[in-house]
Amino acid sequence: MSKEIQINRNIVWAEAFVDQLVRLGVRYACISPGSRSTPLALACANNKDMHTFVHIDERSGGFFALGIAKNVSEPVMLVCTSGTAAAEFYPAIIEAYQHQVPLIVCTADRPPEFLDCGANQTIDQNNLYGNHIRWFFNAGLPEPVADRLRHIRVIARRAVKESNGIEKGPVHINFPFRKPFEPNSYTDTIDAHELEVIMNGYADDIAPIETLVTPTAESLYDLLSVTRMYERGLIIVGPGDFDAEFSKQITELAALLSYPILADGASQIRFGKHDKHTILTHYDAYLKVNSFIETHKPDVIFQFGGTVSSKGLELFLNKQNAFKVHINSAGKWLDPSNYLRSVVQADPAQFCSLMVDELQKEKFKRADNSWFNDFKNAENKTQAIREEMLDCTDSFFEGKILRVVLATIPDGSHVMVSNSMPIRDLDYFVSALEKNIQLHTNRGASGIDGITSTALGIAATTPAPVYLITGDLAFYHDLNGLIASRKYSIPLHVVLINNNGGGIFELLPIADYREMFKEYFLTPHDIDFENFVLGYGGAFHIIQSWDDLREKLIKTSDSPLLNVFEVKTDPVESTELRKQYWKKVEDALA
Repeated sequence: MSKEIQINRNIVWAEAFVDQLVRLGVRYACISPGSRSTPLALACANNKDMHTFVHIDERSGGFFALGIAKNVSEPVMLVCTSGTAAAEFYPAIIEAYQHQVPLIVCTADRPPEFLDCGANQTIDQNNLYGNHIRWFFNAGLPEPVADRLRHIRVIARRAVKESNGIEKGPVHINFPFRKPFEPNSYTDTIDAHELEVIMNGYADDIAPIETLVTPTAESLYDLLSVTRMYERGLIIVGPGDFDAEFSKQITELAALLSYPILADGASQIRFGKHDKHTILTHYDAYLKVNSFIETHKPDVIFQFGGTVSSKGLELFLNKQNAFKVHINSAGKWLDPSNYLRSVVQADPAQFCSLMVDELQKEKFKRADNSWFNDFKNAENKTQAIREEMLDCTDSFFEGKILRVVLATIPDGSHVMVSNSMPIRDLDYFVSALEKNIQLHTNRGASGIDGITSTALGIAATTPAPVYLITGDLAFYHDLNGLIASRKYSIPLHVVLINNNGGGIFELLPIADYREMFKEYFLTPHDIDFENFVLGYGGAFHIIQSWDDLREKLIKTSDSPLLNVFEVKTDPVESTELRKQYWKKVEDALA
């Protein structure tokens, strides 16, 4: 016999949505407290298969979710209340969109009668994130009827598909709710059996999957012809989440073609056990030398990954009228130089593997290796100059900090590198290493906001040690994010490079105008970070020497705490060292 039960339609609505997400593999939710989002927060909290993190600051919470999604490679749910709380997610959403990281952003909203009438905590949230999401949908007001509950499950299914397709990224679902929100504040009466059928009858637990385009020998016929024809070729690997299989395949392809690989510091392929003979890492210095540039113009360029970190390489590419092709899974047109001829939509590892197979079938072998050897000789000379400079540098220099940290940390570590100078110094001064390092960056929009929270999101979802190499301004921007380390006992090792404000600007021409430069660009903050770190339950280490840095990194490698290692540097002295380095390379290659 049927039994009537009382329900809160908002709770049932949110539970149907969250249940469907979980059935499709969504395991993590980052929630910022608020009244209007109560139904969504309770639905996440009451689902035993959803792991939740609560963040007071929405901006930090958004980047924390970004870090989780980067590390686990699956969509992460974000929840907030109405009003400007939703706007605080925007920086992380932009980064996720640019970097193709899957997020399911769920914003609670006021009902329609509250819009455009001066109601409190009410803004227009319709498609709030505009051009920086893969998909937007307004869920409408909850209705506890079969068709509408089936619809909210379809919305959840679509959210997973759109965020986690070939071109991953954030999606936005806007949830208007009318009061009441609490479970025991009943709004409707419904038959218990009917509700059970509604809540479980439409639960498809097979995640929607987009099929990746698989290249064929026929589709690559023209490219194979180009590689046979041209001896002067380059392979550029920009920032990207490339795996060991890609590293293996691309180095095999480069060896067959005798094309050098210019590997960005954020490309992953500088690290690992694969063959690195064809991988070059010091190109930024010798691509500043005019005599080398003029005599080494490529005829063909294959590029993988995002926009390169190196200014020298970017300027070099802007001057080349080569046959340039970009290979990426989404088929995106990625070309700041505006010289791109074609885009190949294919998995990068599959593309390289097929190219290798076809060339090996033909028993192809490049007869003349002089092009590759020229680049290799320039690489070796530059590396010798760089090693001598770094070995003789007793004072703290940012480029050497990156090298010492990566050489010291345990094999298998995760490393998050901040934007601004740290990512450039990784690119300029860190050679290829046999060590397995999982590198993480926010190179989508390349901002310095949310860096610490991203690293904490990564650390929250891996048992491996996680290191963050960051500058003082980036660290200052996200001090709020440190609360997650204390609240959830997340261990993180932060190498804080403190040059007291904006060392990267020392490399700009405006640095010659010292008074204006100090006031409007350098902006020294004179912050003592130690008390902030201690206040969030962390340990603060002031580094005195290179040996001190190595010893403390080793000693704390298995620490369960937040550890911050402050290394103070002189930006003027560091800029002078960079200029000396570039000048020595120019003299050696002239």
